[in-house]
Amino acid sequence: MRPPAEPPRRGRRPSPANPLTWAKDWVGSSPGTHIWLLVIGITSLVIAAASEGLGQFLVHRTSSNIHELNEHPLPSLLISGFWIERPESFLLYAVMFELLHANVERWTGTARWLLTVGGAHIAATLASQELVLLAIEGHRLPRSMTHVVDIGVSYGLAAAAGVLTYRLRPPWRYGYLAGVLVFFGIPLLTGATFTDFGHAIALAMGFAAWPLTPAAAEEPPPEDGTGPADRAAGPPPEQRPESPQER
Repeated sequence: MRPPAEPPRRGRRPSPANPLTWAKDWVGSSPGTHIWLLVIGITSLVIAAASEGLGQFLVHRTSSNIHELNEHPLPSLLISGFWIERPESFLLYAVMFELLHANVERWTGTARWLLTVGGAHIAATLASQELVLLAIEGHRLPRSMTHVVDIGVSYGLAAAAGVLTYRLRPPWRYGYLAGVLVFFGIPLLTGATFTDFGHAIALAMGFAAWPLTPAAAEEPPPEDGTGPADRAAGPPPEQRPESPQER
């Protein structure tokens, strides 16, 4: 007679997956983030390998400043999001992409993530450059600011930071939200530049993207503990009014 099988022991965690498998799953679940990051890595290598004059030309040519927006509006808006001004900052941006973009894309899906961060990038760029134009027309900024360098991925990161607020559970959400508001709010209140205004706009658009998140579709449970089917069926028998035949 066989001895009875040993019951499974509680508290035993499954062994960690193969790191290569985990990395493959991570990249596969956030393809947009990593394609974007790959392109930024390539453009950063181009700037790092270019001469100083060529590097300056590329940075100005791919900027979404007033001059380029007037000359090449659509390419300027799109291309500027794939370059960073200092290639040595690439590793920092890579970390931020993994923390912000990858988590938001995995949570909301690639289409909604792209709609949010892409829309924020475009809106923040147009709004911030409009502020520059108004300052130039009001003689508060020199006319040379029409050629200012305005490239980078920070507007998209600000939008992703806003969306990620809804991914966290209380009380972590409140601490994270306070940190985000302080990080973007201090520059805005102390000598803000057009970039700081752009960050604020992109962050606000990230907050406004709540309807696109899975959290918006989650219906909070009712206070009485009944589900939709229970409420549709009516109260339990003991709470129903007696019919004349039951009396």
